[in-house]
Amino acid sequence: MQRTALLRLGTMALSATLFAGCMTKPPPPPDEIRSQALKGVALDQPWKAGVPASGAVQDNWLASFGDSTLDALVREALAANPDLRVAGARMRQANELLVQARAPMFPAVGIAGTGGLKESGGGGDPSSAMQGIVAAASWELDLWGRVRYARNAAAEDNLSAQADFEFARQSIAASVARAWFSAIQLSQQAKLATEMASSSSHLAKLAEDRERVGAGSDVDSAMARANAFNLEDTQAQAEYARDQALRALELLLGRYPAAEISAREDFVSMPPLPPVDVPLSMLERRPDVIAAERRVAAAFNRIGEAKAAMLPQLKLNLNFGAFESDILELKEDFENPTGGIGARLLAPIFMGGALRANVRIRTLQQEEALAAYAGAALNALNDVESAISAGRSLATRARALGAAYAEQRRALELTETSLRIGRADQRGLEQQRLSTANARIALLAIQAEELSQRINLHLALGGSFETPPPPPPQ
Repeated sequence: MQRTALLRLGTMALSATLFAGCMTKPPPPPDEIRSQALKGVALDQPWKAGVPASGAVQDNWLASFGDSTLDALVREALAANPDLRVAGARMRQANELLVQARAPMFPAVGIAGTGGLKESGGGGDPSSAMQGIVAAASWELDLWGRVRYARNAAAEDNLSAQADFEFARQSIAASVARAWFSAIQLSQQAKLATEMASSSSHLAKLAEDRERVGAGSDVDSAMARANAFNLEDTQAQAEYARDQALRALELLLGRYPAAEISAREDFVSMPPLPPVDVPLSMLERRPDVIAAERRVAAAFNRIGEAKAAMLPQLKLNLNFGAFESDILELKEDFENPTGGIGARLLAPIFMGGALRANVRIRTLQQEEALAAYAGAALNALNDVESAISAGRSLATRARALGAAYAEQRRALELTETSLRIGRADQRGLEQQRLSTANARIALLAIQAEELSQRINLHLALGGSFETPPPPPPQ
């Protein structure tokens, strides 16, 4: 008889669960989220900055620079960067939260036991003389999908955390590359500043010599010395900026900031412009935008969870145990071992408006998530447009400054030739060296900026620096 009742209740529970399994609604698909968040924004047209969509966005952009030292630095940062370790820990936390959210979908099973020694003096606790063991199980029938909505929300949060972690990896790689190029620029600039300070000091001595022989004035000497002091200050600033750039790079690598990294002597060649595809493709692959999209889906599921919490909850209970006692007499009709099955119904009637307020809160949180997605998408679009526009402008400036530096070098070579044949003096040579160094500093700055903007373009497009991108660690 008892077995029949258990089977009947189990069948009813299974039927109710299967019936309830069709009741949860899926979150809006990505194209619907984009449509709601970016109303009227055309995403299938070429970029407005003027670069045609010449193909799909490619991965492995780090290899396009052909710098083995940079490759090694990125690998080191991925293993030791503190911010990336934080992102990884958050991703793993989201995975464990998903495990917690799934747990109520399964029966909870536990064992409890009690026991004690018989007391002869009468001063003990009589309940300590009871011995027994009980195995119990409980399972909430998810009739309205409350537990499944909570699980689905946690699953979307987990996907969002994975996407955030992947974007963090891409951002760290991009930051290391930009810091590396900045370290190259400032290291070379510090060397040039040292050479300029030396040339200026030489010019000051020449001015003093000219003053002694009557070919110059004390004003010329004073101005030359002032210029030498100014360039000494410039040298100190350049060396400080170089050390700061090296420390920033070392922090990204997880090293002690000692400014001890040796930078390259010159920049790598600028790689060809990568394919950029169309804005829609970028939104579909960029990890931070995907993370914002999954947060909208998670918020949708939490609305369903809040609505289901307003409906009755039914929980099944099952237990089986055996008891005995040395001092307590059990009833004659008590079956030992004993077991039973039952159900508990909890239906909220009046909660002071808390449940309805929770539904409204969850709805507003979904609106917030949708607006946050719109902001992330628009910022991503702006990142690409800005990087394309900056790249075009910087390429033009780099060509102009490269040509100017080439002419300054030619002028320096001609001045050195003129000095050898007696048609120029040492002062003219040192002045030309200063002009050439200034041209070189301007060119270094624009080359570093051009390389950094190329990195920004790769990051904005959502392409991975690896091929293929590895799955995030479990």
